[in-house]
Formats: sequence, structure tokens, C-alpha cells
Amino acid sequence: MEEIKRVKRSKNQAKVSYDKLSKWYDFLAGGSEKKYRDAGLAKLGAKQGEKVLEVGFGTGYCISLLAGSVGEDGKVYGLDISEGMLSMTASRLKKSGLNERAELQCGDAANLPYSENLFDAIFISFTLELFDTPDIPIVLREFRRVLKNSGRICVVSMSKEGKTGLMIKLYDWAHEIFPNYVDCRPIYVRQALENANFEIADVTKMSLLSLPIDIILAKKNCKC
Repeated sequence: MEEIKRVKRSKNQAKVSYDKLSKWYDFLAGGSEKKYRDAGLAKLGAKQGEKVLEVGFGTGYCISLLAGSVGEDGKVYGLDISEGMLSMTASRLKKSGLNERAELQCGDAANLPYSENLFDAIFISFTLELFDTPDIPIVLREFRRVLKNSGRICVVSMSKEGKTGLMIKLYDWAHEIFPNYVDCRPIYVRQALENANFEIADVTKMSLLSLPIDIILAKKNCKC
């Protein structure tokens, strides 16, 4: 199995970068990522009355849809490293009249500021692959901690599963040479979830400019 590239950029550098990008992120990447996020949200299937956490909510596209799905009796929580992204999301929620259904915080997913067994579901898209390799199992362990025993998680991520094609090689090279600009990289999504004692429920494989995308629904395995 080919080794995953390490993340050279520090978390503080990432925060500064996303603060600067927050006003332009939808223009730069929002459109290209939309159909994969939509597919992930459909797979997660947030329901009325649920408590749902989104990690890496960015400019708030998904968390707004989640807030609509959980209804007045539900609650959506959002965690992002960037204050700029939080400001953009808060504005979006206010404009849509959904701000009372959402609670946003800045923070690090490797140390979630939530109690155990709080959430029915967790959604994370194009974010898990931003964490350095040693941090990924820590983040997933935190997800297990805050999920209810019946909880589920949907991960949308660039994937290194299968054959390593030319685009993945080029992307890995760009990530190595320009870590502040090409900040994410393909990871072994399914393996990471299974290693963290999640039970895989459903997998959809898609492609973004010939880069493999995995959309995986998993459940908290209570036997471990």
C-alpha cells in the first residue's frame, strides 16, 4: 500500500489561509465540490429532531441544508478552524432564517469541544484529508466519542483506494511542492474508518477531474 503524503502546513498556517480565502472560497471551489457534498448529505439522511455535527463547515452550504433537514426540534453544530469561514456561515444562516437551529464554533477536530454520545450523525466533506496522517485516527476517535451508540458518519474525501493514476501522482507531487496551495491529498478513507472501529454501511465512488472521490457512510461499532 502506497504511503499517504504528510501535511507540511501547520494548523495555524491553515487557519490563516482559510481566513483569507473565506470570501472567495465559493467562487474558487464551491461549485466544483457541490455535487459531491450533495451526494454525501443524501447518504447521511439527516432527520427531523436529530443533533448533527458538521466538521469543516466552510462557508456554510451544507450546514444550512442540514439545519433545514433537522427541523425546529433538531440542532446542527458546526466546527471549523477558520474564523473567516465562521463569519461567512453565520451570515448565510441568518439570511436563510436558520441561525437559531445552528451552533458554530472555531476549534480543532482533534479535540472536539462536545460531550460524549451527543450526536446522531456527523458530516465531514473535503476536510479529513486536510489533517496530517498521525492526526486522522485521533480525529476519528473523537468522532466516535461524541457519536451516540446508534450514530452514523458520512465522509466525503479524496481517495487513494484502487489504482494510482496519473492525476493522483500529479496531485501528490503538487501537494509536496506547494503545500500552502494544494493543501489536501488523497487518503485511504475506508481503511481509516475501519481502523477506528466504524462499520462501513455504504460506499459511493465518484471522480473529480480524474481524482477519485469516496463518499462513505459508516456506523459507530459499539462492540469495540
